[in-house]
Amino acid sequence: MITLIAKVKVKEGKMDEVINALKEIVPKIKAAEPGCLVYIPHTVRGEDNTIIFYEKYPDKEALKVHSSNLPKSLEKLAPLLEPGTDVKTCYEIL
Repeated sequence: MITLIAKVKVKEGKMDEVINALKEIVPKIKAAEPGCLVYIPHTVRGEDNTIIFYEKYPDKEALKVHSSNLPKSLEKLAPLLEPGTDVKTCYEIL
């Protein structure tokens, strides 16, 4: 099982737009990618312009599919974000 934790910064004043875009985008990602087991965006207490995505995939192939779909999936979201994403790829121990 592969877990991704991705952190993005939202442009100043754009959080409401980002949240509305995610409400549209996330269900589409889940529907189009059966290997995307969990895809949950979170806000962060004390970091007003931060979104963290918690994602789970059964294997590298499912993650590869998600990664190849990402530019198209997030094209509506990308202009609302600051450049750069901090991604941690984690592998379950148990």
